[in-house]
Amino acid sequence: MPGTGGSGAVTRSTLRQQIADALRDEVLAGRLRPGQAFTVKEIAEQYGVSATPVREALVDLSAQGLLEADQHRGFRVHEYSLDDYRGMIEARSLVTDGMFRSLLAGGMAQADDPRTFAALAGVRRRGEEAQRAATAGDLNILIGYDLRFWRELSALFGNAYLADFLHRLRVQSWVCTVQHLRRVEDLKGHLWAAHTELVDALGRRDPGAAHAIVAAYNEHSLALLERLTAG
Repeated sequence: MPGTGGSGAVTRSTLRQQIADALRDEVLAGRLRPGQAFTVKEIAEQYGVSATPVREALVDLSAQGLLEADQHRGFRVHEYSLDDYRGMIEARSLVTDGMFRSLLAGGMAQADDPRTFAALAGVRRRGEEAQRAATAGDLNILIGYDLRFWRELSALFGNAYLADFLHRLRVQSWVCTVQHLRRVEDLKGHLWAAHTELVDALGRRDPGAAHAIVAAYNEHSLALLERLTAG
């Protein structure tokens, strides 16, 4: 897992990120479940590394809201509630609405600009992969492509802080919902699959249509989670 070159500090930093990424994937895959507790020592032994980068990775994930420090006993996976998810949707909506409004102010170059066209085409391809996974009900593949889709889409607006914030919200949203979605035997027809429609609306510089697509997505996902938590 450590990096192959550079200084010790760079190697440790790389290892720290690799461990954080691996643990985040464990949570998203449902192998680390909400409320599950573990220690730095257990994770270090699992990955065959020293305690320092593991502790740093766990602190990073705690700062991202995925873990909680359990005083004197280690860490546990954060348990999100339905109210938490409602708050996430509200926060996501505020961010994406601001992104879409920026189109009216020329915040994103015209879609017929070669560089913008190429970037949108790349995001659309990512959206196509996400849609295929959603249509097939393949949650593992969908989560990866969906996160990359929104990450690349938000990057088009040229604000790294906004992109990082939205990415964190979307990871938290998946952590909140994945525990419930994995109880459904067949997810075909239950997962949002309008990624390319959103890209096409942005390509037309139509923030109203983009807003409507995301609003429908939020309404759909919240209604689904409400049904799953009630059952």
